[in-house]
Amino acid sequence: MSPTPVLGMKSVYVLNGPNLNLLGTREPATYGTVTLADIEARLKARCAKEGLTLDFRQTNVEGELVTWLQDAGKAGAPVILNAGAYTHTSIAIHDAIRGAGVKVIEVHLSNVHAREDFRHHSMISAVAAGVILGFGALSYDLALDALIAQSKNKS
Repeated sequence: MSPTPVLGMKSVYVLNGPNLNLLGTREPATYGTVTLADIEARLKARCAKEGLTLDFRQTNVEGELVTWLQDAGKAGAPVILNAGAYTHTSIAIHDAIRGAGVKVIEVHLSNVHAREDFRHHSMISAVAAGVILGFGALSYDLALDALIAQSKNKS
């Protein structure tokens, strides 16, 4: 028998922006050696235990992220979003989150506030339900934990 889905959720979108396809080899001192495929596998296993479907995607194209956020909004699915560098520049992603009415948890592998000044401002945080950063690949797990806990607390 399959597990009962977490109340109020059937699926979770995990959307990843530019250069995250290079995880594991790109600046390992900053981003670690875990690959995006490793993160996806770990989250997929966790979602299966919770009776959830995982929709995990990566793109280097801003417009695709906008479309995917709109898709998640239509599906009523929450989003774990690592928009990469678009975090600091994209009004379009900000507007897509707001316009689609999608619940987003913003994640970052590194502590962006301990890095270059231009990384200190997020265009997404103002429309995100929460922000998790600085825990490496664990940031994604913490975001999923938050979504599951919030969904269970609504019951």
